[in-house]
Amino acid sequence: MTESYLDMMQESLQKKISVLKRIEKENELQRQILEKPENVDTEAFDQAVERKGKMIDELTELNDGFQSLYDHIKPEIEQNRNKYKNEIQIMQEMIREITTLSSSLEAEEMRNKKMADAYFSETRKQYKNGKRSAKVALDYYQNMNKSKSVQPQFIDQKN
Repeated sequence: MTESYLDMMQESLQKKISVLKRIEKENELQRQILEKPENVDTEAFDQAVERKGKMIDELTELNDGFQSLYDHIKPEIEQNRNKYKNEIQIMQEMIREITTLSSSLEAEEMRNKKMADAYFSETRKQYKNGKRSAKVALDYYQNMNKSKSVQPQFIDQKN
């Protein structure tokens, strides 16, 4: 019975590695999108963020399932550590790989966040400048219209 739980735990860890690698690909796609600030495809960026959100939800489910299984068999494993030595070593190696991937992803996320912040900051600045330019143009247009129209004047001519 415990062996099947250990197999399920290993399968859970393998799925987690797979999801982390897919997130890594999405991070690379986001980096490529953000590398060219003059040509950012915001729709593709939003889709990548959405896909990553679903993958993170999947990771959460895998973590919860793994923890539930571990909590269920923990006493058995602790009592018979030598019996499950190979399975434990395999899972420890997988957990090391997961930790390495997680650290790498965290660094990639920070890099992408800085690039996204810079892009959105520049976009806000351009928007403000555009808004300011539009206001200046509107003010100019209104002033020019006022100067062209000469108010009717009554000239009182007394002779």
